[in-house]
Amino acid sequence: MTQTRPRTKIGLAAAPRTITLLGATGSIGSSTADLLRRDPGRYRVEAVTAHRNGAALARLARELGARFAAVADPESYAELKAELSGSRIEAGAGPEALVEAAQRPAEWVMAAITGAASLKPTLAAAERGATVALANKECLVCAGALFMRRAAAAGATVLPVDSEHNAIFQALSAGRREDVRRIVLTASGGPFRTLSLDAIRKVTLEQALKHPIWSMGPKITIDSATLMNKGLELIEARHLFDLAPEELDVVVHAQSVIHGLVEFRDGSVIAQLGSPDMRIPIAHCLAHPARMPTPAQRLDLARIATLTFEEPDPVRFPALRIARHALAAGGAAPTVLNAANEVAVAEFVGGRLGFTGIAALVEATLDAAERSGSMAEPQSVEQAVTIDHNSRRLAAQLLPEIAAMAS
Repeated sequence: MTQTRPRTKIGLAAAPRTITLLGATGSIGSSTADLLRRDPGRYRVEAVTAHRNGAALARLARELGARFAAVADPESYAELKAELSGSRIEAGAGPEALVEAAQRPAEWVMAAITGAASLKPTLAAAERGATVALANKECLVCAGALFMRRAAAAGATVLPVDSEHNAIFQALSAGRREDVRRIVLTASGGPFRTLSLDAIRKVTLEQALKHPIWSMGPKITIDSATLMNKGLELIEARHLFDLAPEELDVVVHAQSVIHGLVEFRDGSVIAQLGSPDMRIPIAHCLAHPARMPTPAQRLDLARIATLTFEEPDPVRFPALRIARHALAAGGAAPTVLNAANEVAVAEFVGGRLGFTGIAALVEATLDAAERSGSMAEPQSVEQAVTIDHNSRRLAAQLLPEIAAMAS
């Protein structure tokens, strides 16, 4: 990373380290909570948030001893407030409450809110100089340059939680940034890696939600099935590590043992390996720059025996090609891409769009936005939100035509 990137702090903070969990009831939040339970004396939880499950959030807040709990959905506030009655835990609701949670005095913030809704609270945490463990791709996809610039100005530390980016972060320590030739993100290939294009056209939501390796939330699981997840990760890596599009690559690795590789100019390739358990990269960020034990299964390469690699197929999985186009185009293209993808995935989940229609709708939305000529990179959160909103509206307008074609 260049000197303009957020700094890396030296030395482990004195215990207890104060923690905030944004997106506490999702898969990443639950894995983080599991690690906190295993060493409660080392951490104190300041705030927890969730989208709408007030009862589950209240239980977690009580268990972890949080001081503040907030739900994004105002309609869930009454449930949260009732479940917290007598606990002295403050409660809040709505987007402003999520920002308040991020702004509270926690040294380390897990940013695991799904989708573009994460941008404002995650940026709020970064702008007060916190250590932000970034588990949300959309922040950097929607407004990557803006986010990293403001984080650097505030002296924040941005630690990547995604297994692939965390792997790259660790492997980069093997050499100087100027000696890096390229980085390679690995993709499992999802549940449809070996299916023909005809078979992929007929897949169901139930099939798309059955990832062969990872246990994740519905949105990221479907993104993994289309390979859009890997496209979003390329855009994220561009901003995290200050790399050019031609320095970023993807390889399909079905076993999900190698999570990322860094190739240096002398021909050396440094890889990070580990069992497919998100508690490993979370623990790396939680204890950084030290290490902490996890209950993750130890890697046994003799038992695994074989590691395979293949090129991603742009015909069967066009989402990765579309994301690469947005990455190269820059400007507002990644913001449009992300917004259209969130709409497309929601329509697929709702049964109003076929699986292959996801990539088709994203591409049509991106093409229409580019033809409009208004594709400048967002310079503020408000601009990013406006682009996101307009892109969602454009995707909704294009939906009937794309749905008919993809049926």
